[in-house]
Amino acid sequence: MAKAEAESQTVQDYIVHHLANLTWGRHPDGHWGLAHTPEEAAEMGFLAIHVDTMGWSLAIGAAFLLWFRWVGLRATAHKPGAIQNFVEMIFEFVDNRVSEGFMFKNRLIAPLSLTLFIWILLMNTMDLVPVDWITGIAALIGEHVFGFHHMPFKIVPTTDPNITMGMALNVFLLVIWYSIKNKGLGGFLGELAFHPFGKWMMPFNLMIEIPTLLAKPVSLGLRLFGNLYAGELLFLLIAALLGLYQLPAHFVWAVFHLLVVPLQAFVFMMLTIVYLNAAHEPAH
Repeated sequence: MAKAEAESQTVQDYIVHHLANLTWGRHPDGHWGLAHTPEEAAEMGFLAIHVDTMGWSLAIGAAFLLWFRWVGLRATAHKPGAIQNFVEMIFEFVDNRVSEGFMFKNRLIAPLSLTLFIWILLMNTMDLVPVDWITGIAALIGEHVFGFHHMPFKIVPTTDPNITMGMALNVFLLVIWYSIKNKGLGGFLGELAFHPFGKWMMPFNLMIEIPTLLAKPVSLGLRLFGNLYAGELLFLLIAALLGLYQLPAHFVWAVFHLLVVPLQAFVFMMLTIVYLNAAHEPAH
């Protein structure tokens, strides 16, 4: 961001701009287009799309798939290179976690776990990119090419609850599907109604089991979102308050964040494995 522009903004303006999404949707007058203010974005309602979040998440996912495919097509058992060894190490790590946490046979679980772990890890890693680099370039392009002043552009998809809750809800639907498939509809409903205190305590059982069930997607999605959003917010506070002297503080927080980035991807993967393993257990 240019110095003059940075000086003309308050700390609050700077943070709000960097935490806002580039939103496309239907305006109240009926035409479709980009929102130029947070108020316009709010007026677009549920059908609005965060263009930056969707673009980065799809681009990162495509890059991950293409890279793994490229390595797979060139894999050899005789003289594996460093890249092949690295990818095989990731495969082995995820496979071991699935073997330890999933006690049944399902060919979907390992690929799903690998996809979630790598995709979330790569999206989280975007949080380590300096806050003004890509966002500043996008703002300049928006202003000089499209006439869009102060165009927002977030590059960390997992700081958007639409992404984290979207993945969590998909995992939740799989949990429901496999619970009914393996236990039957009666067995699934019976676990909600008759556990843990038996059929005579059904109202109390439902009061316990239904919130526990619904908490699964919430815990998955909001935990990931909250940790990454808080990390991004702290990076922005450091940049806004310290200015040219931000580099030492950024470095310290980035080093700590190197633990948060893979840890949150790992936690999401492991909870997915645990939830799906419970969905495969026979009804009691």
